[in-house]
Amino acid sequence: MKLMKVAMIALPIMAAAMPAFAERAYSPQEQKNKEIVLDFYQKALNDKDFDAASKYLGKYTQHNPMAADGPEGLRGFIEYLKKNYPQSKSEIKRVMVDGDYVILRVHAVRQPGDRGSAIVDIFRVEDNKIQEHWDSVQPIPETSKNNNTMF
Repeated sequence: MKLMKVAMIALPIMAAAMPAFAERAYSPQEQKNKEIVLDFYQKALNDKDFDAASKYLGKYTQHNPMAADGPEGLRGFIEYLKKNYPQSKSEIKRVMVDGDYVILRVHAVRQPGDRGSAIVDIFRVEDNKIQEHWDSVQPIPETSKNNNTMF
């Protein structure tokens, strides 16, 4: 009984002391969703290989108003990158998974030497296929009003 009382007091204190981004164990499906999105991202954005990336696409509803919907919209974007920014690279800085959602924090650089953009990409995976995508893009400024990084 004494141990139970100690645990009831200690557990909330220990939980509050954990860092905000502490990794939790993912379920097998969450781990699979993470692997799908990471492989898709590499093939689509860094390798610029639509054929290799497309195996992961379901309906692919696009929520970015500047991007065309569906797999063909992604094909167009990859062709645009290949033509205009063949050396572009996207480095994933953080991955978070919550059920069907995989959230990436990304540093994207279109041309070597550019500061690039900080991006939050959100994917919804269902039946092992990427069904939806949202993103928010923020250019990295030359100077910052604080000493924190964007990543």
